[in-house]
Amino acid sequence: MGSIERTAADEQSTYFGTYVAKAQGEDLLNALSIATQELVTVLELVPTDREEFRYAEGKWSIKEVVQHVIDTDRIFCYRALCFARNDHAELPGFDENNYVAHSGADQRTLSSIVGEYKVVHAATLALFSSFRPEDLLRIGTANGSRISVRALGWTIAGHCMHHVSILQERYM
Repeated sequence: MGSIERTAADEQSTYFGTYVAKAQGEDLLNALSIATQELVTVLELVPTDREEFRYAEGKWSIKEVVQHVIDTDRIFCYRALCFARNDHAELPGFDENNYVAHSGADQRTLSSIVGEYKVVHAATLALFSSFRPEDLLRIGTANGSRISVRALGWTIAGHCMHHVSILQERYM
């Protein structure tokens, strides 16, 4: 498969475009790998006694942030699969705060969550590697916004980078 180029502005809403802009590089598979490397590198610096650190009351712990990234990757991959397979059903949004509240992340080790993240990342790479060029350009609607398959991939990479920045700025 060749390079999966960045999206055109009309392939996603402005909201998702902010995440796409945070992704690094000009090839999607590389951008996904860079994001994963960045996240894992930051998480390797977290001492065990700070895994449940919250920078303010009501904010997620470090473990919950990573679980949120995992959950979002899975949801966006599902959306990408549906749209790539030409499913025209409008897909629902999700309440990330509700997902985190019910994730049980703080009852797990950060190491186990990072291990899960690496498996999800491998599955994400496999999924996007499997798409044909015409699949990547298909557009569907999720949470009331139209978005292409490739824009979902770029959003996954940029969303991860967004949380890497937050971890570096507010948690470390």
